[in-house]
Amino acid sequence: MPQNFLSCDREQAMLLPERMDEILPPEHLAWFVIETVSELDLSTFFAGYRADGHGRAAHDPEMMVALLLYAYATGTRSAREIERRCTDDLAYRVIAAARRPDHATIARFRSRHQEPLAELFGQLLGLCNRAGIVSGELLALDSTKLAANASGQRNRSYRQIAEEILADAERVDAEEDALHGEARGDEMPSHLRDPKARREWIREQLRSPDKPDASEPNKRAEALQRAKRKLEDEHQARLDAETEKAEWRRAREAELAAEGKKMRGRPPTRKPLGAEPQGRVNITDPDSRPMKTPRGFIQGYNAQAVATKEQVIVSCELAPSTLDQGQLEPMLDSAKENLAAIGAAGPETILADAGYWSPAQIERLGDLGIEALVPPMLTRARDPGRASGPRAGSECGRSSRASEAETSTASARASSSRSSPRPR
Repeated sequence: MPQNFLSCDREQAMLLPERMDEILPPEHLAWFVIETVSELDLSTFFAGYRADGHGRAAHDPEMMVALLLYAYATGTRSAREIERRCTDDLAYRVIAAARRPDHATIARFRSRHQEPLAELFGQLLGLCNRAGIVSGELLALDSTKLAANASGQRNRSYRQIAEEILADAERVDAEEDALHGEARGDEMPSHLRDPKARREWIREQLRSPDKPDASEPNKRAEALQRAKRKLEDEHQARLDAETEKAEWRRAREAELAAEGKKMRGRPPTRKPLGAEPQGRVNITDPDSRPMKTPRGFIQGYNAQAVATKEQVIVSCELAPSTLDQGQLEPMLDSAKENLAAIGAAGPETILADAGYWSPAQIERLGDLGIEALVPPMLTRARDPGRASGPRAGSECGRSSRASEAETSTASARASSSRSSPRPR
């Protein structure tokens, strides 16, 4: 009797075509994503396409949205990897209905519909709330560093950017001088100056197939100009902030002088900002910053996320600052706004690590009835969220001073024990 195996004939033709709804089991995540997307409001996606149907057929926006959501939910971010999976992965093939959108189409769809895709977050959060898995009373805040698609070696100061722009302009002038000589460069070619010859050339070009335009924009020059404007805008924002602070102080001093009083403390000594913008900016991605991680520095972003106890994210942002300090209050405000939009309960308690320690922000949250459970930092650091400092006798002020006092006492005891001679 021969050995008994199941048939493995790859050339066997099927009597009936395969049905898409039979490829995956009904409890598969892909079906959940497909059915969820079918119930979402996608009118903003469809509004970007012609209503009369003219032109080349586009991929169904509902299918593209489901494809992106499933890819991101399963950890796939690359458009090329999504294209490959539309051929190799059964779940992707079911979502795409056996279509194979190329990576350029996927990337263009994502770039074209960035705002509508972000707005889907609120609809999905509302769906989670109706499913009973969003309880906003207890929230947790944390962050992680995300690498940008840019190299840290592309960071430039304002002076370096200006020097590169001048060098680039000199190079372009030299190339154009070698190409055009004494001519301006935009004159009509000699073979097109005669009207009769020009008409013949136009007719020939219209009869010939289209040729790609070989001219490409000077991307480096555009990147340098964009980075230069970024530094100038940030410098102007600092100048405006300093002016606003000075005007507020003068107005406050005038009010107190009218009452026969003076402002407490010495006037602040601010270092005057120079005419040239300070700092550095990346000419590939001006929004990214050098971020310190346990493995060294990366060029990237400080990603913030607020989640419920059910691990549902209710707010997420990219912060330009490398530090988490000062992000507690703005992230909680964003989470409160999103929770209110879906009719969920507001936060009562927020959890965060010591990097978010900000006495002024914690005090303001306490005034709103929100308990912030944040371990105090044991080092004396400048507080980005501090407006006028914690009030004397406040809980935040006491805990901060108590922590510093305990640290100082412990350090003094350790130093005394090391310096005292051991008894014989």
